[in-house]
Amino acid sequence: MLLAAGRGERMRPLTDVTPKPLLAVRGRPLMAWCLQRMAEGGLQDVVINTAWLGEQIPAALGNRWQPDGSQRPLQLRYSHEGQDFGGALETAGGIARALPWLDEVFWVAAGDVLAPDFRFDPSARARLAASPCLAHLWLVPNPPHNPRGDFGLSDQGLALNLPADHPGPRYTFSTLALYKQAFFAPPWCDIPRGNPQGVKSPLAPLLRHAMDHGLVSASLYTGDWTDVGTPERLAGLNQA
Repeated sequence: MLLAAGRGERMRPLTDVTPKPLLAVRGRPLMAWCLQRMAEGGLQDVVINTAWLGEQIPAALGNRWQPDGSQRPLQLRYSHEGQDFGGALETAGGIARALPWLDEVFWVAAGDVLAPDFRFDPSARARLAASPCLAHLWLVPNPPHNPRGDFGLSDQGLALNLPADHPGPRYTFSTLALYKQAFFAPPWCDIPRGNPQGVKSPLAPLLRHAMDHGLVSASLYTGDWTDVGTPERLAGLNQA
């Protein structure tokens, strides 16, 4: 799943007329970088959620998106949260809405994050499927706009719900992750599968709850990674 429903307030005025995932980075839509890496990782079907200016995304990408190289086209399916509920459902609500279209273990990435070297490795998916964990996150060194980070990382490869004043190292959640369907079911998530009522819900509290039970693993990713959240960061990428 590729998340693309946000308003992009910090990116205004650019996002007043264009959804953030369609803003150009080095000559191609920002979200196309992630789609390319998904195709290279052997994925064949991707669900994209939309809300703000959401009609522009299928108009730009269509239902079959052809990556560079010899990879097969990606089949794209859209979860139109804006059309169905009048706005974005936040991360957990949006994923819950798309669950009927997703595999038992599935990838999630954000359409406004650039990670051109990340590998959607099938072996990572197999490892999570075989483990007792419900999710696997990729953490990154803290960028200037998030100096205290989000989560810790144990020597055993578990993500840790550390308080903000904890002296140990904390890292930033990259948004790149694998999840099991069971993570979006009780006792971790109370939203019915498919989210028929359009419940809005963030993801972080669910992750922290599961971390407290030792059910979220994590890896540190040190490749190129940018949360393209402001016009200044976008301009910096395009000047590089």
